[in-house]
Amino acid sequence: MKLQQFMDVSQSGDLPTFQQRLLGFANDLDFGLVNATVVVDRPGKESVFMSVNNTPPEFAEATNVELSKRDPVLQRLKRQSTPFAYDQSFYVSEGAADMWEIQAAHGYRTGLAVALHLSNRRHFLLGLDRETPLPKGDEDVTALLANLQLLAVHAQDAALRLIGIQSAVGDNPRLTAREKEILRWTMEGKTAWAVAQILRVSEHTVNFHLRNAQQKLDASSKHQAVLRALALGIL
Repeated sequence: MKLQQFMDVSQSGDLPTFQQRLLGFANDLDFGLVNATVVVDRPGKESVFMSVNNTPPEFAEATNVELSKRDPVLQRLKRQSTPFAYDQSFYVSEGAADMWEIQAAHGYRTGLAVALHLSNRRHFLLGLDRETPLPKGDEDVTALLANLQLLAVHAQDAALRLIGIQSAVGDNPRLTAREKEILRWTMEGKTAWAVAQILRVSEHTVNFHLRNAQQKLDASSKHQAVLRALALGIL
């Protein structure tokens, strides 16, 4: 891979461009599926995940939180930063053959993964998947893993910047109690309509507070606002 390809990923100006360049990079390595995920750990609470990916919708519907907790790939990513490859034999050896069967039906038969464990309880996970087996030669696999490692180093810069969980410089923005409350429900995956039903207010009122919170946090979306608030310790 050329150095400019790594630089292009790191210098992506927006999330669609970031996703497009990640996918282009993966395609050059003969991988069709990409998942770049920023994780923010919260002591005593569930971690927050924010991903850029091209996951097939039907696969997303076939998975759930409990299955993800069992995933041996994710378990290994929690423990190490060394890139590794996986396939059916890896899942079988970890007692999760059923998970591989579910994933394989959607193109996730063979993959590469790496985790970068950063400061402030942040992590960056990067995975490439495909249907065909990896090359049989050790040198070829080593080259793929080296490219993945270098890609992760460049991609995490763009992911943290574009998803927006880097701590802002200066004083924390002052959010109202209602803005914080709505961000917390948004963090739980609730839509504006659902939050409106919970709080017994109009959907217009919820969106009004969301827009105010986004503006104060200099965020381009409600999800970015949540992550930025988490990074600043507001939520």
